[in-house]
Amino acid sequence: MSIEACAALVERGDPWRFACAMAAPVAARRVLFPLYAFNIEVARAPWVTQEAMIAEMRLQWWRDALEEIASGGPVRRHEVVTPLAEVLDPEAARLLDRLVEARRWDIYRDPFEDETHLEHYLEDTAAMLMRAGVRALGGNDEGVTDYGFGAGLAMFLQAVPELEARGRVPLVDGREAAIATLAQEGLARLKRGRKALALSGQSKGALFPGVTAAALLRRVAAQPGLVAAGAVQMPEAGRKLRLIRAAALGWV
Repeated sequence: MSIEACAALVERGDPWRFACAMAAPVAARRVLFPLYAFNIEVARAPWVTQEAMIAEMRLQWWRDALEEIASGGPVRRHEVVTPLAEVLDPEAARLLDRLVEARRWDIYRDPFEDETHLEHYLEDTAAMLMRAGVRALGGNDEGVTDYGFGAGLAMFLQAVPELEARGRVPLVDGREAAIATLAQEGLARLKRGRKALALSGQSKGALFPGVTAAALLRRVAAQPGLVAAGAVQMPEAGRKLRLIRAAALGWV
């Protein structure tokens, strides 16, 4: 039940966020590694079983753990929950509860009801993870929901072919024109979020997973067919360069 165990889990399960955490100030890692380990465990829960009821129970387990953290009472001992409880305040725990609830969509094969449903899904997953991280690192989370939506959308568009292969319907409108419009919306919200950010010190490290989002969304806006082709990617050298620049300049 240590930061090292969480870091090992993140290194195996989410190499990009592992790299982002390592690029953050050393003191920030005790917050980011438990958060990202939590995110891996919750994201996996709907996919490790074909039984919807079991997947629901797995997600409820995490909601119960977050409620324990939010209430300030005794918290169950667990390799991720224990270090997570050491860094979250009640509000951050409630933000993560929204993340767990949103992941129920992954259990079933129903499409999103409309664009607003997809928007809320991205806000409640990627953006709430970032907001919880910023809060836990002592920052002001103003603007983070917009920034997190854009970052989450870029990651989501990368995952579209895999989601479709697993029988999900990730896009409300899969036509290329609609995908280009969605990417443009993501870019607009990234820009709006950046303007509103009022972060300093180590709290910016919670936003590092979004440093490639603008470049990826610009590509999709110009070439929406990249989504269906599974080609919404950035060369490793480009990802590393953006991460190094963010770490050095504090710019996201």
